[in-house]
Amino acid sequence: MKNGARSTEPPHEELATGERSTRNRVARSILDHGPSTVAELAERLGLTQAAVRRHLDALAADNVVEARERRVYGARTRGRPAKVFALTDCGRDAFDQSYDKLAVDALRWIGEREGGSKAIAAFARARIAAHAESYRQAVEAAAPEERASALAKALSADGYAATARSAPHPQQGEQLCQHHCPVAHAAEQFPQLCEAETEFFAELLGTHVQRLATIAHGDGVCTTFIPKISHTASASTSGRNPA
Repeated sequence: MKNGARSTEPPHEELATGERSTRNRVARSILDHGPSTVAELAERLGLTQAAVRRHLDALAADNVVEARERRVYGARTRGRPAKVFALTDCGRDAFDQSYDKLAVDALRWIGEREGGSKAIAAFARARIAAHAESYRQAVEAAAPEERASALAKALSADGYAATARSAPHPQQGEQLCQHHCPVAHAAEQFPQLCEAETEFFAELLGTHVQRLATIAHGDGVCTTFIPKISHTASASTSGRNPA
């Protein structure tokens, strides 16, 4: 640069701030939508695939994301499984400010002092019941075919980043996907939290549901299969958490 000429380049600090902001957007998109391919992230964020790969490399170096094979439900198609990028536990911690250790200590105390696994299960059900009314109102106000979507919207309002989508063929129904779980670390040690939630979904939707995957079990997304709503289905046969 010639003496006296004014640079039009942004300062180094400003560039670094922009990089961090975009990197956070990439991580946030994975949190909100679950494990994603480079192409999906590029389309979602309006970036080039080369830019996304660069940010993913940096996030992977910081142990925020990791590459995996995309999990396939149902019949596997020919060809190599798509590579997706998912948040690590460290990456989730950056978004999750729950008091994980306190929750685990409290649950362990309940188990030791108040009756073991049954006491923890009773606590988990009571925890769900305490927040059930808003979910119940949202679901009951929706048409039967829209209830899974209504539940997803209500869960998202509570920080679960949930979506509902048609289940892959040949399953007849929908998949409720929770891309974030504020209590994942506690649920890893106390699966009763997941089991109580699954039971509640079944009771709320009036049909058998089945947990296919959980974040607490090491999966990228909590996935619950909801068959086509049957008004005669029994909620008492809810699926169990695989953890």
